[in-house]
Amino acid sequence: MAEPEYGRLMLESEIPAFVDAVIEAGCDICAIGHDSYVLGDLEEMDAAADELARIDEVFGDRDFLLLEIVAYLRSFGRYLEPGPSPGHWTENGKIH
Repeated sequence: MAEPEYGRLMLESEIPAFVDAVIEAGCDICAIGHDSYVLGDLEEMDAAADELARIDEVFGDRDFLLLEIVAYLRSFGRYLEPGPSPGHWTENGKIH
């Protein structure tokens, strides 16, 4: 696997720490369905832009871990199913 432009590939074992860092930055990260996730809404991401940039530098490229990150988020209820009115991930009954 080729090294990304900024030099580091995130390890699968770092997924919990990555998710915790995003949450601590003030972003409501959650999986969308079974194959994507969002860091949070636009306002959260704007407010945490500097911290999210630092998180990117610390953890590196994670694109190839997309499905593993989604599975981790889903494992403790932090997900939404796509649909007309998805609600909020906290309605899944599990809270992290």
